[in-house]
Amino acid sequence: MASPGLSNRNNGKRLGITEPISLGGPTEYDVIKTRELEKYLQDARLYESQEEAVSREEVLGRLDQIVKIWVKTISRAKGLNEQLVHEANAKIFTFGSYRLGVHGPGADIDTLCVGPRHATREEDFFGELQRMLSEMPEVTELHPVPDAHVPVMKFKFSGVSIDLLYAKLSLWVIPEDLDISQDSILQNADEQTVRSLNGCRVTDQILRLVPSIQNFRTTLRCMRLWAKRRGVYSNVAGFLGGINWALLVARICQLYPNALPNMLVSRFFRVYTQWRWPNPVMLCAIEEGSLGLQVWDPRRNPKDKYHLMPIITPAYPSMNSSYNVSSSTLRIMLEEFQRGNEICEAMEANKADWDTLFESYDFFEAYKNYLQIDISAENADDFRKWKGWVESRLRQLTLKIERHTYDMLQCHPHPGDFSDKSRPFHSSYFMGLQRKQGVPVTEGEQFDIRATVEEFKQSVNRYTLLERGMEIRVSHVKRRNIPNFVFPGEVRPLRPSKVTWGSRRGSELKVSGDAQPDKMCEGKTDLDGSDGGQKRKRVDDTVETDSRYAKSLHLCSGEVHAASPPISNISSCSTKCESMDANKKVDDSIAVSLEKIENPADIPSQNGQIEVSSRCNPPNDSLPAAANTSSFKEAEKMALEKNMAGPYVSHQALPELDELEDDSEYRHEVKDFSRNMKSSQMEPSEESVSVSAPVNSSNGAGPSTDSYNGGLEELEVKHITFVCALIFRLSKFSCHYSIMFRIPCGFLYLVACAVFVLKIFCLFFFFGYTIL
Repeated sequence: MASPGLSNRNNGKRLGITEPISLGGPTEYDVIKTRELEKYLQDARLYESQEEAVSREEVLGRLDQIVKIWVKTISRAKGLNEQLVHEANAKIFTFGSYRLGVHGPGADIDTLCVGPRHATREEDFFGELQRMLSEMPEVTELHPVPDAHVPVMKFKFSGVSIDLLYAKLSLWVIPEDLDISQDSILQNADEQTVRSLNGCRVTDQILRLVPSIQNFRTTLRCMRLWAKRRGVYSNVAGFLGGINWALLVARICQLYPNALPNMLVSRFFRVYTQWRWPNPVMLCAIEEGSLGLQVWDPRRNPKDKYHLMPIITPAYPSMNSSYNVSSSTLRIMLEEFQRGNEICEAMEANKADWDTLFESYDFFEAYKNYLQIDISAENADDFRKWKGWVESRLRQLTLKIERHTYDMLQCHPHPGDFSDKSRPFHSSYFMGLQRKQGVPVTEGEQFDIRATVEEFKQSVNRYTLLERGMEIRVSHVKRRNIPNFVFPGEVRPLRPSKVTWGSRRGSELKVSGDAQPDKMCEGKTDLDGSDGGQKRKRVDDTVETDSRYAKSLHLCSGEVHAASPPISNISSCSTKCESMDANKKVDDSIAVSLEKIENPADIPSQNGQIEVSSRCNPPNDSLPAAANTSSFKEAEKMALEKNMAGPYVSHQALPELDELEDDSEYRHEVKDFSRNMKSSQMEPSEESVSVSAPVNSSNGAGPSTDSYNGGLEELEVKHITFVCALIFRLSKFSCHYSIMFRIPCGFLYLVACAVFVLKIFCLFFFFGYTIL
């Protein structure tokens, strides 16, 4: 297939749903920094060799020949006449990173086989074609996954990894010049075909909607490398995958159509640091279409209201490509965007370089407490199936922990897995754990997630292809007990190997804090520790727990118990564990105690320094042309606010309840709890800052979901004030007595409503309507 041109500017048509933020062209500085970036990417070996590129083309050509032979074979077997057999055709399309032109050495190729109406998926694609491929010596590691959300056949062809999807169209003959970008191609297509076609249609549409394909590709390569280095590249783990990053970068290219990659990278972090999620990122307007397929619209579809970071695909039917994002992973990505923005600003002042931006995130130095999920099987085939299934379910563990602790215990899943070479057919996954910032702690309070983990394990063990030997074990490990096989060379580092951006920022903020105490962080951040800005000693892993943050997390082999949520007003959340005997032997049936789940401000960064909240004010270093730069940033901010305005901005995201099992009782309980939390947050508190809250309508994000129903405008101001005050009092009442008597908050809320309605009725009866 011919590649699109490197520029889409020839017709002068505006790309995107809004006007660009800036039409400014590159400066000499941008040209120099872009050359440095391109050299950095080349040195990182992100580009494949010419020989490998030719090999991929040959494999795709050979695969195209195979599917053409396959479709003629099944056409003849089904008794079609010779003319139809002669005209029978199938065609191979590519999508993903290969189609976008950002693939690297050894990357797999996402391919789609489009076949006629008489070539079925179950019998022909996963039957005859699979048999043909299995008999070819060039094909190895053939692994069909027919029951996946998007059915796929994975294999290696002459050493090149291939992911092959199938789409059955309603045509008897597939033309060689088939254009799958037309919506009519979806006519009478089943859901699996629509999902399979979506990858190709979205990829092609992205390339049509960016002003400069070459600048888009360079910027996307940069952001993919950055995301992998910082541990936020994984759709399965709840972060963002390849298509998500492509859509985010494409939107920045639309907003800055004449910018070079250096500026696009900088603006990427600046824009998405200020973006008010869950306002959606869209490359074009959402089309309703004429085929009746459901498109993303939080005003109509209840599930869409709970998406925290909607990134909408540009091809019909438009859908949210980032529904996997949870409140914990969103918080982590926002912190990384903030870090990237600070480094890009420092680069403009010659205080940082590309190496600083691409520093790897030291996951096993960032937390003191982790969940370790071990899986194993008896043979290679079982292990491959078991691993794929467990990986697809790990996100549910994050969501369940957030759900059962009401977001008070936050999870940071590592996007990859680790293997112990001494144990065949075994892998380990890890999740960092921390208490939500700003949550008050009482001595002895505990998180109890035993039931949560047991529920997760039971859901995993419902695997339909479960075989003997397929096992999963969840345990708690402290940082000092992390197994050595997770480290490079299986050697635990004694100390961080180099000074990182976090350590420098910590030192700078400490110095500036000594000189200007009123410029400190908005959130609670401990910058006056006894380490004096030096590397935090690991002695804190062995000393007694600070009574201010005394918490515990307990895990058994079959259960994980981690004490009740830090806010004890939720009696229904979980039950505190009994104290564990310190001398108890740790084995498969004995719990392990975790001394504390620390605040983000208490967690050392990957270099051992104190990690600074993303809400900290930037340093006051003077940049060249500071006044002009400041005014330009203000203009950009105003333009960005305009870009975020639209018909979808006012929906309020909530935890992703719909992604979990249906539990109507829990949903009512969460609604009550949300009202309680909102009322409690109205009281001034230094620890009420929440980095995981998706959006606050008071900051200009628009009205809440209720605004869709209309009718609120008809109330007078005094009536609105009265209703707000009443809701606040009801919430505060139910929250207070729920804590005191450990009675379900929802029940107390109903009682409070009845009491206040009776009170209002009495006032109205004795004093008349004016009293209201």
